[in-house]
Amino acid sequence: MRRAIELAARGLGSTSPNPVVGCVILDAAGQPAGEGWHRRAGGPHAEVEALRAAGDLARGGTALVTLEPCNHTGRTGPCAQALLAAGIARVVYAVADPNPTATGGAWTLREAGVSVEGGLLAGEAEAGNRAWLTSVRRGRPFVLWKYAATLDGRIAAADGSSRWISSAESRADVHRLRAQADAVVVGSGTARTDDPQLGARESGLLESETTQPLRVVVDSNATAVKPGARVLDGTAPTLIAVAEDADAAHLEGLAPVVRLPRAPGRGLSVHALLAALHERDVRSVLLEGGPTLAGAFVAAGAVDQVTGYLAPALLGAGPAALADAGIGTIAQTLRLQLTEAVRIGPDLRITALNTPQES
Repeated sequence: MRRAIELAARGLGSTSPNPVVGCVILDAAGQPAGEGWHRRAGGPHAEVEALRAAGDLARGGTALVTLEPCNHTGRTGPCAQALLAAGIARVVYAVADPNPTATGGAWTLREAGVSVEGGLLAGEAEAGNRAWLTSVRRGRPFVLWKYAATLDGRIAAADGSSRWISSAESRADVHRLRAQADAVVVGSGTARTDDPQLGARESGLLESETTQPLRVVVDSNATAVKPGARVLDGTAPTLIAVAEDADAAHLEGLAPVVRLPRAPGRGLSVHALLAALHERDVRSVLLEGGPTLAGAFVAAGAVDQVTGYLAPALLGAGPAALADAGIGTIAQTLRLQLTEAVRIGPDLRITALNTPQES
């Protein structure tokens, strides 16, 4: 199953809006016979890839798969039926499929006489499929907020200069995050000050081509994005989110525009933005905006993971990584679960999850 989880990770950045899934087939004697992973939305599922690799050795064997085999016909056929047709005698899966249109594969297999077990290494498999599972369970994209700061928490100097706080190694790692995300979101301040391109380069993914994320600029008053902006360079799709009452006539022909309601004192409604992105098959968001936009997302309860790149440097003044997030007292502190702390070049990359507290 750990091998299946490793295989599933190869699909990160290319399977959305589908999950990442890995599968290993053992023959009747318990020896590895085939393996596969879901490579791209619309392509064969992991079980089908693994069954093809195993051939006749699959008959009477065992399939280990990171997600419960699907039970519906979409762009591809149901994996439960493919396993039955191949003569698989036993199926072990890690995570039950929460998608109501696809679940039921385990029941179908059991009804046909196949031995089925679930829950093996469920935690590890969930971690690898966190974005897709969040989108299904919460009905909105998974949001990863990324920032780079000095050890004293500054993202820029007092005069506004900010290039480069983090190292070249950290910046390259950010391109990996972009390549794995469906959308990269920044606010009007970042768009106006940095003129970012927001594409994914040198991501280090195993697939031969990096899938470019949707570039989203939250530009409430439609004043930040101008003709010639790098985010309009055509190398990746772009979406500009503006307020319902904004004059956005000058954006016609530059990029698609989505109009959203304003939130009191916080620009556009974060929940409306995420709903609009979810409707566009966005299942994971990399939030790269500045402290104001990050504060709005935190205040809306819409940050699921935080990845911070901390450079061994001090500024003493300048903007902090996070602006007002609606937290007025220490009792309201948003406590996160630390999951990783690793060296990236001279920097430290810290990853933490916003795990819902039990009531």
